[in-house]
Amino acid sequence: MYFKDKRILVIGGTGTIGKSIVRYVLEDDPAEIIIFSRDEYKQFQMQHEWDQQANLTFVLGDVRDYDRVSHAMKGVDYVFHLAAMKHVASCETNPQEAILTNVKGTYHVINAALAHEVEKVVFTSSDKAISPTNTYGATKLIAERLMTATELRKGKSKTIFSSVRFGNVIGSRGSVIPLFKKQIIEQQRITVTDSQMTRFMMTLTQATELTIQALKESKGGEVFVLKMPVILLGDLASLVIEETCRTEQMNENNVTIREIGLRPGEKMYEELMTFDESLTALELPDMYVLPGNNKSSYPGARQAQNKTYSSIDQTPISYKELRKLLKNENII
Repeated sequence: MYFKDKRILVIGGTGTIGKSIVRYVLEDDPAEIIIFSRDEYKQFQMQHEWDQQANLTFVLGDVRDYDRVSHAMKGVDYVFHLAAMKHVASCETNPQEAILTNVKGTYHVINAALAHEVEKVVFTSSDKAISPTNTYGATKLIAERLMTATELRKGKSKTIFSSVRFGNVIGSRGSVIPLFKKQIIEQQRITVTDSQMTRFMMTLTQATELTIQALKESKGGEVFVLKMPVILLGDLASLVIEETCRTEQMNENNVTIREIGLRPGEKMYEELMTFDESLTALELPDMYVLPGNNKSSYPGARQAQNKTYSSIDQTPISYKELRKLLKNENII
C-alpha cells in the first residue's frame, strides 16, 4: 500500500498511460489523485467514467504555465510527469512548440516540485531520446538531462527525481494499430514506412508497472529502462490485416501494403541505451538502471554488458509471439 493516504499528481493524467496509472494507484486508497491536463473534453469523459471516486480531483492546465503547475502541486507527495508533445511529425514541423511543452514544461515541473517539497517525481521519456534524429527525441533527451542534473543543483531539497524510458506502447493514443485498422476498413490498404523497420514494443501494463516501480525504487537522478521485445513492422502490418479482415468479414487478399519510405526524423531502428551509457548501467531481471550521479545499489543488480542496446541487434519476436502479445492486451 505504497500510496495509501498519499496525495499524487498525474500530469497528463487523461492520456492512455495516465489513466492506467490512476487506476493502479487507486487500489492503494490514496488520500487524493490530482489529474492535471489541458484536454477539457477528456477530463469530462474521465469524470463520468469514475464519478463514484471521491478522491479524484481534476485540474485544467498546461505544463507551459508554471503558475498552474505550481498550484496543482501544493501539498502533493508524488508526481508522475507524463504530459508531452509526442507525435514525431508534428514535433518535426513545429519544433518551437515541442520545446515549450517537452523541455520548458519539464523545467516547470521540476521547479514546482522543489518549491513545494514533493517527495518524488518520475518523468516518462522515450527510446527516441537515444541518438535522436528528430525534434521529439531531442526534446525528450534534454528533459531527461534536466531531471538528472537537478540532483546536482537541488541543494538541501530532499525531492527525488528520476526518468523512465519507454518504447512504443501497444494500443496507446497515436499508436499505429488503430490507424492500420481504419485504413483497412475504409481503404483496403495500409501504408507503412518500411516493412523491415524494427521497434521496441511494450504493453500498457508493462508501461504502467515500470513507471510505478521507477517511482518506488528511485534514489535520485536515475533513468530506468525496461527490457522490451522487438517487433518487425511488416509482421505487425500483416497480423493487423489478418485479424481485422477476420473480424470485419473482409477478404484479406484485397488488402494491400504500400511502403512510403522513411519520413523526416524517422529511423529504421531504435535504441534503448548507448554504448557510453552501458559502461555505468546496472542490469536487473526486467530493466536497466542508469544511476546518474547517485551510485546507489539495487538488490540483485549486476553490471550491464558494454554495448549499444538497439532494436537492430535483437531478433524480433515471432509472428506467433506477436499475436499472443496483442491478444493478451485485447488489441486484436
